[in-house]
Amino acid sequence: MSATTSSQVNLKNYILVTLAYWGFTITDGALRMLVLLYFYEIGYSPLEVAFLFLFYEIFGIVTNFLGGWVGSQMGLKVTLYSGVGLQIFALIMLSWLNRDWPQGFAVLYVMVSQALSGIAKDLTKMSTKSAIRLVVPQDAQSSLFKWVAILTGSKNALKGVGFFVGAALLSLVGFVPALWIMAGMLFALMFTGLMLPRGMGKIKAKVKFTQLFSKSREINILSAARFFLFGSRDVWFVVSLPVFLRGPLGWSFYQVGGFLAIWVIGYGIVQSLAPTLLKRFGSGRPPQASTIQFWTFTLTAIPAAIAIALQSSASPSTVIIVGLLIFGVVFAFNSAVHSYLVLAFTDDDKVALNVGFYYMANSAGRLAGTVLSGLIYQLYGIVGCLWASTLMVLAAGIISLKLPNPKPVSVVDWKAGDGD
Repeated sequence: MSATTSSQVNLKNYILVTLAYWGFTITDGALRMLVLLYFYEIGYSPLEVAFLFLFYEIFGIVTNFLGGWVGSQMGLKVTLYSGVGLQIFALIMLSWLNRDWPQGFAVLYVMVSQALSGIAKDLTKMSTKSAIRLVVPQDAQSSLFKWVAILTGSKNALKGVGFFVGAALLSLVGFVPALWIMAGMLFALMFTGLMLPRGMGKIKAKVKFTQLFSKSREINILSAARFFLFGSRDVWFVVSLPVFLRGPLGWSFYQVGGFLAIWVIGYGIVQSLAPTLLKRFGSGRPPQASTIQFWTFTLTAIPAAIAIALQSSASPSTVIIVGLLIFGVVFAFNSAVHSYLVLAFTDDDKVALNVGFYYMANSAGRLAGTVLSGLIYQLYGIVGCLWASTLMVLAAGIISLKLPNPKPVSVVDWKAGDGD
Protein backbone atom coordinates (compact mmCIF):
# COMPACT_ATOMS: atom_id res chain seq x y z
CA MET A 1 0.00 0.00 0.00
CA SER A 2 1.44 3.41 -0.99
CA ALA A 3 2.07 6.13 1.59
CA THR A 4 -0.69 8.27 0.07
CA THR A 5 -3.25 5.45 0.14
CA SER A 6 -2.27 4.53 3.68
CA SER A 7 -2.68 8.16 4.75
CA GLN A 8 -6.14 8.32 3.16
CA VAL A 9 -7.21 5.12 4.92
CA ASN A 10 -5.93 6.42 8.25
CA LEU A 11 -7.79 9.70 7.77
CA LYS A 12 -11.01 7.84 6.91
CA ASN A 13 -10.67 5.66 10.02
CA TYR A 14 -9.94 8.73 12.15
CA ILE A 15 -13.10 10.44 10.86
CA LEU A 16 -15.29 7.38 11.44
CA VAL A 17 -13.98 6.82 14.95
CA THR A 18 -14.35 10.50 15.76
CA LEU A 19 -17.96 10.64 14.48
CA ALA A 20 -18.94 7.71 16.68
CA TYR A 21 -17.20 9.29 19.65
CA TRP A 22 -18.81 12.68 19.03
CA GLY A 23 -22.31 11.21 18.89
CA PHE A 24 -21.73 9.21 22.02
CA THR A 25 -20.30 12.22 23.83
CA ILE A 26 -23.38 14.37 23.22
CA THR A 27 -25.64 11.71 24.73
CA ASP A 28 -23.24 11.16 27.64
CA GLY A 29 -23.28 14.85 28.57
CA ALA A 30 -27.03 15.12 28.06
CA LEU A 31 -27.70 12.03 30.18
CA ARG A 32 -25.55 13.37 33.01
CA MET A 33 -27.48 16.66 33.09
CA LEU A 34 -30.86 14.92 32.70
CA VAL A 35 -30.28 12.60 35.65
CA LEU A 36 -28.74 15.25 37.88
CA LEU A 37 -31.39 17.93 37.38
CA TYR A 38 -34.37 15.57 37.21
CA PHE A 39 -33.65 13.73 40.44
CA TYR A 40 -32.60 16.84 42.35
CA GLU A 41 -35.84 18.47 41.22
CA ILE A 42 -38.00 15.61 42.50
CA GLY A 43 -36.46 15.81 45.97
CA TYR A 44 -33.22 13.80 46.07
CA SER A 45 -30.47 15.21 48.33
CA PRO A 46 -27.03 16.12 46.89
CA LEU A 47 -25.52 12.96 48.40
CA GLU A 48 -28.32 10.79 46.96
CA VAL A 49 -27.77 12.38 43.55
CA ALA A 50 -24.05 11.64 43.84
CA PHE A 51 -24.80 8.00 44.62
CA LEU A 52 -26.81 7.72 41.41
CA PHE A 53 -23.47 8.09 39.59
CA LEU A 54 -21.56 5.74 41.92
CA PHE A 55 -21.85 2.64 39.70
CA TYR A 56 -21.17 4.81 36.61
CA GLU A 57 -17.70 5.55 37.95
CA ILE A 58 -17.02 2.17 39.62
CA PHE A 59 -17.80 0.22 36.47
CA GLY A 60 -15.80 2.75 34.49
CA ILE A 61 -12.77 1.71 36.54
CA VAL A 62 -13.42 -1.97 35.85
CA THR A 63 -14.03 -1.29 32.15
CA ASN A 64 -10.80 0.62 31.70
CA PHE A 65 -8.90 -2.13 33.50
CA LEU A 66 -10.32 -4.94 31.36
CA GLY A 67 -11.22 -2.93 28.26
CA GLY A 68 -7.61 -2.55 27.14
CA TRP A 69 -7.17 -6.31 27.26
CA VAL A 70 -10.44 -6.91 25.37
CA GLY A 71 -9.45 -4.34 22.76
CA SER A 72 -6.02 -5.88 22.26
CA GLN A 73 -7.52 -9.36 21.82
CA MET A 74 -10.71 -8.62 19.86
CA GLY A 75 -9.90 -5.31 18.17
CA LEU A 76 -10.85 -1.73 18.94
CA LYS A 77 -13.80 -1.80 16.53
CA VAL A 78 -15.51 -4.37 18.75
CA THR A 79 -15.00 -2.37 21.93
CA LEU A 80 -15.96 0.96 20.32
CA TYR A 81 -19.32 -0.16 18.96
CA SER A 82 -20.06 -2.38 21.93
CA GLY A 83 -19.85 0.83 23.95
CA VAL A 84 -22.26 2.65 21.64
CA GLY A 85 -24.71 -0.27 21.70
CA LEU A 86 -24.57 -0.53 25.47
CA GLN A 87 -25.32 3.18 25.81
CA ILE A 88 -28.45 2.69 23.69
CA PHE A 89 -29.62 -0.06 26.04
CA ALA A 90 -28.82 2.07 29.13
CA LEU A 91 -30.93 4.95 27.77
CA ILE A 92 -33.88 2.67 27.02
CA MET A 93 -33.57 0.98 30.41
CA LEU A 94 -33.66 4.33 32.22
CA SER A 95 -36.78 5.31 30.28
CA TRP A 96 -38.63 2.43 31.97
CA LEU A 97 -38.15 4.00 35.43
CA ASN A 98 -41.42 4.32 37.35
CA ARG A 99 -41.70 7.18 39.85
CA ASP A 100 -44.17 5.12 41.89
CA TRP A 101 -41.46 2.59 42.78
CA PRO A 102 -40.05 2.73 46.34
CA GLN A 103 -37.17 5.21 46.43
CA GLY A 104 -34.60 2.61 47.47
CA PHE A 105 -35.45 0.38 44.52
CA ALA A 106 -35.59 3.36 42.15
CA VAL A 107 -32.12 4.49 43.24
CA LEU A 108 -30.72 1.00 42.71
CA TYR A 109 -32.38 0.79 39.28
CA VAL A 110 -30.89 4.10 38.19
CA MET A 111 -27.48 3.05 39.55
CA VAL A 112 -27.58 -0.10 37.44
CA SER A 113 -28.52 1.83 34.30
CA GLN A 114 -25.70 4.28 35.06
CA ALA A 115 -23.33 1.34 35.52
CA LEU A 116 -24.10 0.26 31.95
CA SER A 117 -23.61 3.82 30.77
CA GLY A 118 -20.29 4.01 32.60
CA ILE A 119 -19.11 0.81 30.91
CA ALA A 120 -20.25 2.19 27.57
CA LYS A 121 -18.49 5.53 28.08
CA ASP A 122 -15.13 4.05 28.97
CA LEU A 123 -15.24 1.37 26.27
CA THR A 124 -15.84 4.15 23.75
CA LYS A 125 -13.19 6.49 25.19
CA MET A 126 -10.51 3.81 25.49
CA SER A 127 -11.19 2.57 21.96
CA THR A 128 -11.10 6.04 20.42
CA LYS A 129 -7.96 7.25 22.18
CA SER A 130 -6.17 3.99 21.35
CA ALA A 131 -7.26 4.14 17.71
CA ILE A 132 -5.68 7.60 17.34
CA ARG A 133 -2.30 6.16 18.35
CA LEU A 134 -2.65 3.61 15.56
CA VAL A 135 -3.66 6.02 12.77
CA VAL A 136 -0.82 8.41 13.69
CA PRO A 137 2.28 6.17 13.61
CA GLN A 138 5.55 7.25 15.14
CA ASP A 139 7.06 8.27 11.80
CA ALA A 140 3.99 10.26 10.71
CA GLN A 141 4.36 13.79 9.43
CA SER A 142 1.38 15.06 11.38
CA SER A 143 1.43 15.80 15.07
CA LEU A 144 0.21 13.24 17.56
CA PHE A 145 -0.30 15.99 20.11
CA LYS A 146 -2.47 17.98 17.69
CA TRP A 147 -4.62 15.00 16.69
CA VAL A 148 -5.16 13.97 20.30
CA ALA A 149 -5.87 17.56 21.36
CA ILE A 150 -8.37 18.05 18.53
CA LEU A 151 -10.19 14.82 19.39
CA THR A 152 -10.20 15.48 23.12
CA GLY A 153 -11.05 19.15 22.76
CA SER A 154 -13.90 18.53 20.36
CA LYS A 155 -15.17 15.78 22.63
CA ASN A 156 -15.33 18.14 25.59
CA ALA A 157 -16.94 20.87 23.49
CA LEU A 158 -19.63 18.42 22.42
CA LYS A 159 -20.06 17.18 25.96
CA GLY A 160 -20.86 20.81 26.80
CA VAL A 161 -23.40 20.79 23.98
CA GLY A 162 -24.76 17.63 25.58
CA PHE A 163 -25.21 19.43 28.92
CA PHE A 164 -27.35 22.05 27.24
CA VAL A 165 -29.21 19.45 25.16
CA GLY A 166 -30.02 17.49 28.31
CA ALA A 167 -31.34 20.53 30.16
CA ALA A 168 -33.28 21.72 27.10
CA LEU A 169 -34.84 18.32 26.40
CA LEU A 170 -35.87 18.01 30.06
CA SER A 171 -37.71 21.33 29.79
CA LEU A 172 -39.16 20.81 26.29
CA VAL A 173 -40.16 17.15 26.05
CA GLY A 174 -39.61 15.66 29.49
CA PHE A 175 -37.40 12.94 30.91
CA VAL A 176 -38.54 9.81 29.05
CA PRO A 177 -38.93 11.27 25.51
CA ALA A 178 -35.46 12.81 25.84
CA LEU A 179 -33.98 9.37 26.50
CA TRP A 180 -35.65 7.87 23.44
CA ILE A 181 -34.49 10.72 21.19
CA MET A 182 -30.88 10.15 22.25
CA ALA A 183 -31.15 6.38 21.81
CA GLY A 184 -32.39 6.87 18.24
CA MET A 185 -29.48 9.16 17.41
CA LEU A 186 -26.95 6.63 18.65
CA PHE A 187 -28.60 3.80 16.75
CA ALA A 188 -28.06 5.70 13.49
CA LEU A 189 -24.36 6.09 14.32
CA MET A 190 -23.89 2.33 14.70
CA PHE A 191 -23.78 2.01 10.91
CA THR A 192 -20.45 3.87 10.69
CA GLY A 193 -18.86 0.73 12.13
CA LEU A 194 -19.43 -1.12 8.85
CA MET A 195 -16.65 0.93 7.24
CA LEU A 196 -13.94 0.33 9.84
CA PRO A 197 -11.36 -2.50 9.54
CA ARG A 198 -12.10 -5.51 11.72
CA GLY A 199 -8.75 -6.07 13.38
CA MET A 200 -7.82 -2.49 14.28
CA GLY A 201 -5.77 -2.56 17.49
CA LYS A 202 -5.82 -6.35 17.74
CA ILE A 203 -2.54 -8.08 18.60
CA LYS A 204 -1.70 -11.69 17.82
CA ALA A 205 0.02 -12.52 21.10
CA LYS A 206 -2.06 -13.61 24.06
CA VAL A 207 -1.87 -11.24 27.01
CA LYS A 208 -1.64 -12.70 30.50
CA PHE A 209 -3.78 -11.27 33.30
CA THR A 210 -0.70 -9.98 35.14
CA GLN A 211 0.13 -7.85 32.08
CA LEU A 212 -3.01 -5.80 32.65
CA PHE A 213 -1.12 -3.93 35.36
CA SER A 214 1.13 -1.42 33.64
CA LYS A 215 4.82 -2.23 33.97
CA SER A 216 5.85 1.19 32.74
CA ARG A 217 7.01 3.51 35.53
CA GLU A 218 6.05 6.52 33.42
CA ILE A 219 2.50 5.27 32.85
CA ASN A 220 2.10 4.44 36.54
CA ILE A 221 3.23 7.91 37.65
CA LEU A 222 1.10 9.64 35.04
CA SER A 223 -1.91 7.53 36.05
CA ALA A 224 -1.50 8.44 39.72
CA ALA A 225 -1.32 12.14 38.82
CA ARG A 226 -4.39 11.70 36.59
CA PHE A 227 -6.34 10.23 39.52
CA PHE A 228 -5.91 13.35 41.64
CA LEU A 229 -6.21 15.77 38.71
CA PHE A 230 -9.65 14.60 37.65
CA GLY A 231 -10.76 14.04 41.21
CA SER A 232 -9.96 17.72 41.83
CA ARG A 233 -12.31 18.76 39.04
CA ASP A 234 -15.22 16.47 39.83
CA VAL A 235 -15.14 17.09 43.59
CA TRP A 236 -16.74 20.48 42.97
CA PHE A 237 -17.98 20.35 39.39
CA VAL A 238 -20.08 17.16 39.11
CA VAL A 239 -22.68 17.49 41.88
CA SER A 240 -21.96 20.49 44.09
CA LEU A 241 -21.73 23.15 41.37
CA PRO A 242 -25.02 22.35 39.53
CA VAL A 243 -26.82 21.95 42.88
CA PHE A 244 -25.35 25.24 44.12
CA LEU A 245 -26.44 27.05 40.95
CA ARG A 246 -29.93 25.53 40.97
CA GLY A 247 -30.48 25.71 44.75
CA PRO A 248 -28.83 28.62 46.65
CA LEU A 249 -28.40 30.80 43.55
CA GLY A 250 -31.83 29.93 42.12
CA TRP A 251 -30.79 29.47 38.48
CA SER A 252 -33.24 27.86 36.03
CA PHE A 253 -32.66 24.60 34.13
CA TYR A 254 -31.69 26.57 31.05
CA GLN A 255 -29.28 28.77 32.99
CA VAL A 256 -27.58 25.83 34.72
CA GLY A 257 -27.37 23.70 31.58
CA GLY A 258 -26.43 26.65 29.38
CA PHE A 259 -23.65 27.90 31.65
CA LEU A 260 -22.10 24.47 32.16
CA ALA A 261 -22.41 23.84 28.42
CA ILE A 262 -20.58 27.07 27.59
CA TRP A 263 -17.89 26.22 30.13
CA VAL A 264 -17.28 22.73 28.76
CA ILE A 265 -17.35 23.98 25.15
CA GLY A 266 -14.79 26.67 25.98
CA TYR A 267 -12.74 24.10 27.86
CA GLY A 268 -12.77 21.88 24.78
CA ILE A 269 -11.75 24.73 22.48
CA VAL A 270 -8.76 25.54 24.70
CA GLN A 271 -7.77 21.86 24.67
CA SER A 272 -7.88 21.82 20.88
CA LEU A 273 -5.74 24.96 20.70
CA ALA A 274 -3.25 23.77 23.34
CA PRO A 275 -0.61 22.54 20.84
CA THR A 276 -0.66 25.82 18.91
CA LEU A 277 -0.59 27.95 22.06
CA LEU A 278 2.20 25.97 23.70
CA LYS A 279 4.21 26.06 20.49
CA ARG A 280 3.76 29.81 20.10
CA PHE A 281 4.45 30.81 23.70
CA GLY A 282 6.73 27.93 24.71
CA SER A 283 9.90 26.36 23.36
CA GLY A 284 8.21 24.82 20.32
CA ARG A 285 9.11 21.32 21.49
CA PRO A 286 6.58 18.61 22.34
CA PRO A 287 5.38 18.74 25.97
CA GLN A 288 7.92 17.61 28.53
CA ALA A 289 7.61 16.60 32.19
CA SER A 290 8.18 20.22 33.18
CA THR A 291 5.17 21.24 31.06
CA ILE A 292 2.68 19.21 33.07
CA GLN A 293 4.37 20.19 36.35
CA PHE A 294 4.00 23.89 35.56
CA TRP A 295 0.33 23.68 34.61
CA THR A 296 -0.60 21.44 37.54
CA PHE A 297 0.95 23.67 40.17
CA THR A 298 -0.60 26.73 38.49
CA LEU A 299 -4.01 25.07 38.77
CA THR A 300 -3.56 24.56 42.52
CA ALA A 301 -4.10 28.24 43.31
CA ILE A 302 -7.38 28.62 41.43
CA PRO A 303 -9.92 26.61 43.52
CA ALA A 304 -8.31 28.07 46.66
CA ALA A 305 -8.81 31.59 45.30
CA ILE A 306 -12.46 30.84 44.41
CA ALA A 307 -13.08 29.47 47.93
CA ILE A 308 -11.57 32.56 49.56
CA ALA A 309 -13.59 34.86 47.29
CA LEU A 310 -16.85 33.06 48.13
CA GLN A 311 -16.14 33.56 51.83
CA SER A 312 -15.78 37.30 51.27
CA SER A 313 -18.53 39.81 50.44
CA ALA A 314 -18.14 39.31 46.66
CA SER A 315 -21.14 38.31 44.55
CA PRO A 316 -21.32 34.46 44.50
CA SER A 317 -22.51 34.38 40.88
CA THR A 318 -19.65 36.60 39.71
CA VAL A 319 -17.07 34.61 41.67
CA ILE A 320 -18.33 31.30 40.28
CA ILE A 321 -18.50 32.51 36.68
CA VAL A 322 -15.07 34.19 36.63
CA GLY A 323 -13.40 31.53 38.76
CA LEU A 324 -14.76 28.64 36.74
CA LEU A 325 -13.64 30.22 33.46
CA ILE A 326 -10.07 30.61 34.74
CA PHE A 327 -10.12 27.09 36.19
CA GLY A 328 -11.33 25.72 32.85
CA VAL A 329 -8.53 27.31 30.83
CA VAL A 330 -5.75 26.03 33.09
CA PHE A 331 -7.37 22.62 33.53
CA ALA A 332 -7.68 22.29 29.74
CA PHE A 333 -3.93 22.70 29.31
CA ASN A 334 -3.36 20.07 31.99
CA SER A 335 -5.72 17.60 30.34
CA ALA A 336 -4.33 18.17 26.82
CA VAL A 337 -0.73 17.60 27.92
CA HIS A 338 -1.77 14.52 29.94
CA SER A 339 -3.54 13.02 26.91
CA TYR A 340 -0.42 13.54 24.82
CA LEU A 341 2.05 12.16 27.38
CA VAL A 342 0.20 8.87 27.89
CA LEU A 343 0.57 8.14 24.17
CA ALA A 344 4.12 9.47 23.98
CA PHE A 345 5.09 7.04 26.75
CA THR A 346 3.35 4.12 24.97
CA ASP A 347 4.53 1.70 22.26
CA ASP A 348 2.14 0.81 19.42
CA ASP A 349 1.77 -2.83 20.50
CA LYS A 350 0.77 -1.86 24.05
CA VAL A 351 -1.45 1.10 23.29
CA ALA A 352 -4.80 -0.47 24.25
CA LEU A 353 -3.41 -1.94 27.46
CA ASN A 354 -1.66 1.23 28.61
CA VAL A 355 -4.46 3.60 27.63
CA GLY A 356 -6.97 1.34 29.39
CA PHE A 357 -4.84 1.30 32.55
CA TYR A 358 -4.38 5.07 32.42
CA TYR A 359 -8.10 5.77 32.04
CA MET A 360 -8.82 3.34 34.85
CA ALA A 361 -6.98 5.81 37.08
CA ASN A 362 -8.99 8.61 35.45
CA SER A 363 -12.26 6.84 36.32
CA ALA A 364 -11.08 6.16 39.87
CA GLY A 365 -10.38 9.87 40.31
CA ARG A 366 -13.82 10.72 38.94
CA LEU A 367 -15.40 8.22 41.33
CA ALA A 368 -13.65 9.73 44.33
CA GLY A 369 -14.52 13.24 43.15
CA THR A 370 -18.18 12.40 42.51
CA VAL A 371 -18.82 10.81 45.90
CA LEU A 372 -16.87 13.49 47.75
CA SER A 373 -18.72 16.19 45.79
CA GLY A 374 -22.08 15.12 47.19
CA LEU A 375 -20.78 14.31 50.68
CA ILE A 376 -18.65 17.43 51.22
CA TYR A 377 -21.30 19.72 49.73
CA GLN A 378 -23.92 18.33 52.09
CA LEU A 379 -21.58 18.86 55.08
CA TYR A 380 -19.55 21.96 54.21
CA GLY A 381 -21.09 23.48 51.08
CA ILE A 382 -19.33 24.42 47.87
CA VAL A 383 -16.47 26.14 49.73
CA GLY A 384 -15.54 22.83 51.35
CA CYS A 385 -15.56 21.17 47.91
CA LEU A 386 -13.20 23.84 46.57
CA TRP A 387 -10.68 23.31 49.37
CA ALA A 388 -10.82 19.57 48.72
CA SER A 389 -10.14 20.35 45.05
CA THR A 390 -7.09 22.41 46.03
CA LEU A 391 -5.59 19.53 48.03
CA MET A 392 -6.17 17.04 45.20
CA VAL A 393 -4.50 19.28 42.58
CA LEU A 394 -1.55 19.74 44.92
CA ALA A 395 -1.22 15.96 45.22
CA ALA A 396 -1.26 15.64 41.42
CA GLY A 397 1.50 18.24 41.14
CA ILE A 398 3.72 16.53 43.69
CA ILE A 399 3.33 13.17 41.94
CA SER A 400 4.12 14.71 38.54
CA LEU A 401 7.55 15.80 39.85
CA LYS A 402 8.65 12.18 39.41
CA LEU A 403 7.87 12.10 35.67
CA PRO A 404 10.76 11.81 33.19
CA ASN A 405 10.69 13.39 29.73
CA PRO A 406 9.37 11.22 26.85
CA LYS A 407 12.09 9.47 24.89
CA PRO A 408 12.85 11.15 21.56
CA VAL A 409 12.00 7.99 19.59
CA SER A 410 8.51 8.00 21.12
CA VAL A 411 7.73 11.56 20.12
CA VAL A 412 5.97 12.25 16.84
CA ASP A 413 7.03 15.30 14.81
CA TRP A 414 5.11 17.73 17.03
CA LYS A 415 6.29 20.79 15.12
CA ALA A 416 4.99 19.58 11.77
CA GLY A 417 1.89 21.16 10.30
CA ASP A 418 0.02 24.26 11.33
CA GLY A 419 -3.33 23.03 9.98
CA ASP A 420 -6.39 21.82 11.87
